[in-house]
Amino acid sequence: METISCKVKGMNCTSCALTVSKYLQHKGMQDVNVSFATEELSFTLPEGMETNPKEILSGIDQLGYQVVLPDQPQPKTAFLRSLTFKFIFCAIFTAPLLLHMWVHWAWLHNPIVQLCLSTPVFLVGMWHFGRSAVRSLANGMANMDVLIALGAIAAYGYSLTGTILHMGPDYMFYETAAAIITLVFLGNLLEERSVKQTTTAITALAKMQVTTARRIEEHEDHEHIHVVDNQALRTGDKVLVNTGDMIPMDGTIFWGSGLINESMITGESTPVRKGEKDKAIGGTILEEGSIKMFITATGKDTVLSYIIDLVKQAQGNKPPMQKLADKISAIFVPLVLGIAVLTFLGWAIFGHLTIGAAIMRSIAILVIACPCAMGLATPAAVMVGLGRAAKNGILIKGAQTLEAFKDIKYVVLDKTGTLTTGKLQLGNYHFEGMTEKEFAQTVYSLEKFSSHPIARSLVSIWKKEGEVKLTQIREIKGRGMQAKDTVGNEWQLGSFEMAKHTTADDSHNLYLLKNGQLAGWIDLIDEVRPDAAQMVSMLQSKGITPVLLSGDTERKCRELAALTGIKEVFSSQTPEQKLQKIDSLMKEAPVAMVGDGINDAPALARATIGISLSDATHIAMQSANVILLNSKLSSLPLALGLGKHTFLTIQQNLFWAFLYNVIAIPFAAFGVLSPIAGAGVMALSDIVLAANSVRLRYKSVI
Repeated sequence: METISCKVKGMNCTSCALTVSKYLQHKGMQDVNVSFATEELSFTLPEGMETNPKEILSGIDQLGYQVVLPDQPQPKTAFLRSLTFKFIFCAIFTAPLLLHMWVHWAWLHNPIVQLCLSTPVFLVGMWHFGRSAVRSLANGMANMDVLIALGAIAAYGYSLTGTILHMGPDYMFYETAAAIITLVFLGNLLEERSVKQTTTAITALAKMQVTTARRIEEHEDHEHIHVVDNQALRTGDKVLVNTGDMIPMDGTIFWGSGLINESMITGESTPVRKGEKDKAIGGTILEEGSIKMFITATGKDTVLSYIIDLVKQAQGNKPPMQKLADKISAIFVPLVLGIAVLTFLGWAIFGHLTIGAAIMRSIAILVIACPCAMGLATPAAVMVGLGRAAKNGILIKGAQTLEAFKDIKYVVLDKTGTLTTGKLQLGNYHFEGMTEKEFAQTVYSLEKFSSHPIARSLVSIWKKEGEVKLTQIREIKGRGMQAKDTVGNEWQLGSFEMAKHTTADDSHNLYLLKNGQLAGWIDLIDEVRPDAAQMVSMLQSKGITPVLLSGDTERKCRELAALTGIKEVFSSQTPEQKLQKIDSLMKEAPVAMVGDGINDAPALARATIGISLSDATHIAMQSANVILLNSKLSSLPLALGLGKHTFLTIQQNLFWAFLYNVIAIPFAAFGVLSPIAGAGVMALSDIVLAANSVRLRYKSVI
């Protein structure tokens, strides 16, 4: 199945995004995601469908929007077509019309003057809202612009009829038609600017993708430096980066060293010292030093691009709560039209009101009803919540994960690489029947095929000792490595579980066996993360139970639990036993599993929420729902708090959106709010939602 992604320009509110979404679903497209805030669109063509994607996209153009493909330049909206110009233009003509309500100048009460002042506003409004309404109705969908257009047409048409037939001042509602259009333009303009405030984090990340680079080109044993756009770089290119420069693309340092500020990627404010063979991430800043590096990834393959795509996908996803709001929004416009008609008939026939007064109450209903508020409730909160998380080095895959945060009662923590740093140092070791070099070579040759943190540390320590040739290499999950050498000896290197038939001493990290007999052991020193105890205390204060789940021995797990304050400990667990324990806990309450993201992949996938502490250069291989890029345990309470408070903000927004419509529509129907007041209140409703969502950027969530 082919997935299509592009930008959609010209959407004025979330109702427009819903219109595009309904059009694509009507055409049979799958996995449709349309974001008003980011102007992003993605959908999947069903298997076997022969429809040309260009035909589908041209249909969106016919709805009145502009599709921009990834390889096309971003169009700039001409000022004369912008919401700002349309609002200013309409406001100039509307102000005198409203002035006559307070200033009794005779010429302002002249119907011809009012007609001349309101007509330009009406024409601009119909060009904007009317065309959109006609296009949506032509495609079998009624969007919010239908309500605005009908309200303006009713007020203007009724007034024009009264002017032509000389029916007197009771038929003059030109100011209503003009004010509706002007205030809705103002509302759309403020909504557009408010929503932009919710996307500042992703915008800041996107800006880091564009910079210049000093490309090194060698000619006759001389290096020549050429300044090029970073988008022109290719894998394998050499670049020079000086103090203050932005790293142009992902690469590996082959000369020099320096301090690199990775705060925009990981949220870690302290610069990181990097030198030869270290990886540098594109978009980070070299604060001190000078380095040369090979480019290893460009374009969509870089860490920064992956992060941006991940955040955009998550922001485009809809939690279950929003899906209910979308269903209501889908029938909202026809429902409001029905209420407006019944209100007019009720007051005109049974309510003893004039036709003009009944029309005004119907118009008030049309303009005060706001499906946009329901459509904006979730995206606005999700944008800010996920954006703040990304700014702090927390990647959340999917908005659905946010709803799960609020119910978490257990946080299951792995030991090595999670509660400890995973940067193991070699302690004591013992060997029998071989030299020290042979011992080191054998251990290195076995461990280089494992992804376990202990294995990675030993490989780093003994990689210069050389290796022995091994065959039939196999990793036994939860136990260790097994292989044969060229002579036929069978080697095993692993935990006490692998060696317990040869010794009763379970105090060592690793045991080496040759043909089933103990041939040596290794002790490793693993430092407890400095923020582990604080993290455990914070979780406990929130009513969340931390659980230590490890394959290490009971003695070592108990020692670590005592240092960190963890009460529940499960040691000597195989991967299968870890899954069983998580299943057991999930029967009691939702569970978050925290691990290194690679070795713990099955457990992370099984838990309600999988959270991994990862080096930012390895995020593409993660199976977790949440990735802590700065590898700090102190980010865990922040991630849980952000998830919980983002969901709380969604609830507040949806409550306001529904409450607003439930109260506002009856107020309009009974004449408490005029059409002009209704248009103003409608514009305010979206701003309240955006402002409430933006609070997430600053409020304390821990």
